Amino acid sequence: MRYWKRLKAYSVFWALLAIIVITSIIEPDFLNPSNLINIVRQTSINGILAVGMTFVIITGGIDLSVGAIIGITAVVTAMCLQNGVPIPVAALLAVAIGAAVGAINGIGITKGQIAPFIMTLGIMTSLRGLTYYVSNGSPQDWRNSGVDFTFLGQGTLLDIPVPVYIFVLVLLVSFYILKYTVFGRNVYAIGDNREAARLSGIKITRVELLVYVLSGILSALSALVLISRLSTAEPTAGTGTELDAVAMTVIGGTSILGGAGGVGGTFVGAILLSVIANALNILNISPFIQQVVKGLIIIAAVLMELRNRKKN
Repeated sequence: MRYWKRLKAYSVFWALLAIIVITSIIEPDFLNPSNLINIVRQTSINGILAVGMTFVIITGGIDLSVGAIIGITAVVTAMCLQNGVPIPVAALLAVAIGAAVGAINGIGITKGQIAPFIMTLGIMTSLRGLTYYVSNGSPQDWRNSGVDFTFLGQGTLLDIPVPVYIFVLVLLVSFYILKYTVFGRNVYAIGDNREAARLSGIKITRVELLVYVLSGILSALSALVLISRLSTAEPTAGTGTELDAVAMTVIGGTSILGGAGGVGGTFVGAILLSVIANALNILNISPFIQQVVKGLIIIAAVLMELRNRKKN
């Protein structure tokens, strides 16, 4: 019985391994080094976003505004670079915007007692409108201004893409926070039993506020890596990535009900989703079918998690 439980605990890893083996047999180009590099780079961009989502979901919340934060920070950063603002200043402004939006989400949820789904959905809609208004619905390209902002998204160190280093750093810091700090233990406590956490003296409002601020900051960081890779900022940037972040988090074993999970599982979930998307592309599967597959995977992951909870 113990051996079977251990196998179930690593079911996502076994699924990832099986998909890699099957796809490489059907299409040997899947294991081409350039394709593998493309997978890890794409995993890194969305994975940074998913780490922030992991904190939010562990508390029992959800943040649907992360994709819209990418859009607004991408456009504002690009417009700053167009007008000669130094790269460090533009980057800090992007992070500040992400933190501010996260704070607004957190205040609305904790002080305003608005459900996380509704609050972040409203902010998502508002930010999308604001992004189109600021950019006039047009892509923002700073390359003619002479600014070179490509290293963050296109650079490599020891033949490994820079975004991978950023993702790994975010993972390690987040892992340490969740596992070895009081703040991390409080995040789990709130998601597991909010009333018990309150009675034990945990400042729920402060912890939840910081969680949404962290999600906003990591969304902005993801936006910086994205526009650095593309060398342009589309007002549609980040559209749909909130679903990717939720999928990576839930597939990685973080409970949608809160109180359980971690960034280690999110890392595996991020790779699994990226590998599936890449495999479907290589096999020339319609992108519309890919969306169907992604949705079914999310449903299956949630059903499995709920079923395990009932058994326990």
